[in-house]
Amino acid sequence: MEEIVSAYAHQIETTNFIVNNKKCLITSDPGTGKTRSVLDAHTKLGSTTLVLAPLSILEASWAEDIQKFQPSIKYGIAYAKNRKKIFEDTSLEMVITNFEAVNFLCKHPLLLKRFDTIVIDEFTAFKNREAKRSKNIKFIINHFSNRIAMSGTPNSNSILDLWHPVYLIDDGKHLGERYWAFRSQACTPRFNGFANEWVDKPGIEEVIAKRLSNITIRHNLTDCIDLPDNIVRTVHTNLPPAIRKMYDTLADESVLHTTQGSLNAVNAAARVKKLLQLVSGAVYNEDGSILRIHPDRYNLVMTLVAQRKHSIVAFNWKHERDSLVEIANREKITYEVIDGSVPAHKRKDIVQRFQAGQLQVLFCHPQSTSHGLTLTKATTAIWCSPTYSAEQFQQFNRRIHRAGQKQKTETILIAAKNTWEKHVYKKLNGKLGKMENLLHILTELKNGTTK
Repeated sequence: MEEIVSAYAHQIETTNFIVNNKKCLITSDPGTGKTRSVLDAHTKLGSTTLVLAPLSILEASWAEDIQKFQPSIKYGIAYAKNRKKIFEDTSLEMVITNFEAVNFLCKHPLLLKRFDTIVIDEFTAFKNREAKRSKNIKFIINHFSNRIAMSGTPNSNSILDLWHPVYLIDDGKHLGERYWAFRSQACTPRFNGFANEWVDKPGIEEVIAKRLSNITIRHNLTDCIDLPDNIVRTVHTNLPPAIRKMYDTLADESVLHTTQGSLNAVNAAARVKKLLQLVSGAVYNEDGSILRIHPDRYNLVMTLVAQRKHSIVAFNWKHERDSLVEIANREKITYEVIDGSVPAHKRKDIVQRFQAGQLQVLFCHPQSTSHGLTLTKATTAIWCSPTYSAEQFQQFNRRIHRAGQKQKTETILIAAKNTWEKHVYKKLNGKLGKMENLLHILTELKNGTTK
């Protein structure tokens, strides 16, 4: 049996905070080891705990950390096929399941009777108060006297992301009981050409941080763990003349005629989506068929991969994945793919093989790999194309720049000049800037340095 590694000081502080504040938010950076702190708190409290987490990390994060740090915990992982059986097993002191289990538990509330603690890992999954699972979790949340919510990216799109998760924890004590009232306090409407969108008011991060400070614990990754630097750089590319002509035609006319067929963008949003697809190498027709345009982007990515020992590559489109895999096979580069089609148990095996140095590259869909996974064998994260999700962007980059990383790392963003890719990355940086401001203020409040 391996010796259990002692917790870091910041992890002990988080554990004690949970024990003393049974309704709390943990907003420490990805990679700081929040799961370890929760497990240690569970043991101290002697609680019966339900953990809700993304499907991708049930085994790869929670089960592995239990085995590593708290092997005495009797736990079970409840998937759709065995959910009822696991919840009925009264010998278990911890049940770990995915977010969709909330819908099941609404129909079987008696299964929750013996639980006193709920942990919501990556609480932004419940930011949309109108979603089915958000409505259902409100139905079951009152079964729990202890409520813990975790996320290193709490307001990746807007301050509004916070209202519903916080409401689930404190029943409206800190941000109010009504969403509409909170929205009016925190945001102002702005017409974007199509409809009103709600924009965060200047300085609202400080106001909200002060309201939440007594139920929130926050640690900055670089303050508590000595990590090598991570460099973010953009590789700018030029579209070939023929592709540039196609891009400009689609941008100006919303219609593009090719030898493989015609493309029509029915509105502005559809046009932007197709432009981003075109830059990445292919465009999807309305019937789902793919018009392959050019291989330049995939060739560039694989050139970068070939120059490095171990990398992770983020893809957003099916055609990107298939083309990258095709090149890897041709060049005999060892790889695996993690996306929604890969079962959880197989993802665990893939991660273990990658960390053991058996794979040169992982091709990853950000939604499937942005939470909980440790991929520190890689020193480079490459974005084949940008994502609109600031949460996925930040989380994915932290798969390599986290505790256990011994080498300098880099994040490479690929962007074609004078295209929508530049605007997407700019918007991402704006969202991340607001989020980092909130988190910075929370850190200062914890340290007593904010007036």
